[in-house]
Amino acid sequence: MDADDPEELAVRPYTITQGRTAPVRDDLTLITLVTTVEPERGRTASRGLQPEHRAILEQCRPRPAAVAEIAAELDLPVSVTKILIDDLVALGRVTIRPPLAVAVGSESDMTLLQAVRDGLRRL
Repeated sequence: MDADDPEELAVRPYTITQGRTAPVRDDLTLITLVTTVEPERGRTASRGLQPEHRAILEQCRPRPAAVAEIAAELDLPVSVTKILIDDLVALGRVTIRPPLAVAVGSESDMTLLQAVRDGLRRL
């Protein structure tokens, strides 16, 4: 595979999303937070999941991550990342929520803003 070939770069996201171009959900934004839900005992943790799905689960396991951060870490377009997250929500493997409202100027507010900024820079 030639990483510089535009046709091959376009095929990969199409393959990952199985031809889908948009998520079913319309509430996924760049700052939506995603958290991994651990499977029930006895259920196979990653059976039937693509490597990108597994990477999202790993990234969101220790702490919630914003959609922008996940896309940057996967090195995928945000639109593709949203579709993968939507898959995981449908399977009950992740939960999503908007970022918590915090007082402007608070330390946690700055931490969130810095995380989003860093994620956007990696895109």
